[in-house]
Amino acid sequence: MKTSRIVVILAVATMFLACVRNKNANSVQNQTQNQSAFNMIKVSEVIQGGNYTYISAKENGADKWIAVSKQEVNPGEVLYYYDALPMENFHSKEIDKTFDVIYFVNNISKNPQSSGNATMANPHAGTVPPHNGKVEASDAEVEISKTDGELKIADVFANKADYSSKEFEIRGSVVKVNEQVMGKNWVHIQDGTGTDGKFDLTITTQADVKVGDVVTFKGKLTLEKDFGAGYFYDVIMEDGSLIEKEGTQI
Repeated sequence: MKTSRIVVILAVATMFLACVRNKNANSVQNQTQNQSAFNMIKVSEVIQGGNYTYISAKENGADKWIAVSKQEVNPGEVLYYYDALPMENFHSKEIDKTFDVIYFVNNISKNPQSSGNATMANPHAGTVPPHNGKVEASDAEVEISKTDGELKIADVFANKADYSSKEFEIRGSVVKVNEQVMGKNWVHIQDGTGTDGKFDLTITTQADVKVGDVVTFKGKLTLEKDFGAGYFYDVIMEDGSLIEKEGTQI
């Protein structure tokens, strides 16, 4: 009888230990998978620009340049990032340096995270094109007085197919600017019209403008523009020409 009880106890103990080992193995595997979702770098050199932090780092034994929105980074740190947009032959005006290849990332972290916890966006936190072309500013924050018949941003969104086939002029207030990303300035304008997120028009241009400028741009819309890495625009004016800025003819 005692022998039978001992056998049962040993069997239960064996099953318990097997479950614990399996749970621990799964935990280690999940942790490894989560960490591998991020790329790991060791910082070699840091150059601070006006808007971005440029990081020279080692990744898997290879040298790599990475750009991220300006923040404190120190040589010797081990950092992690989830996704990146490579730019070839990229010239940074703010530090006057040309990179054969540089990787723009939205977020760096001192701790690895799973891809599900990674934040992919806010381009206009500055390093890559804005995700879906959205910014934080609300349409209620901007009021532009327009003449009768003058084109409004709401009209552009409502008739986007028409404005993809012909040039048009649009006037608005600059609410956000990202300079020299992918070799262009990324300008957001609003005029107080539009709803449901369709009130902010993104324009890529070589023109220099600043937040608060009232500007008029000329160009055509590009529809459903996909820059890759999850950066997609329903509408965007590419290579827009600045016609007027605060009453000054260009």
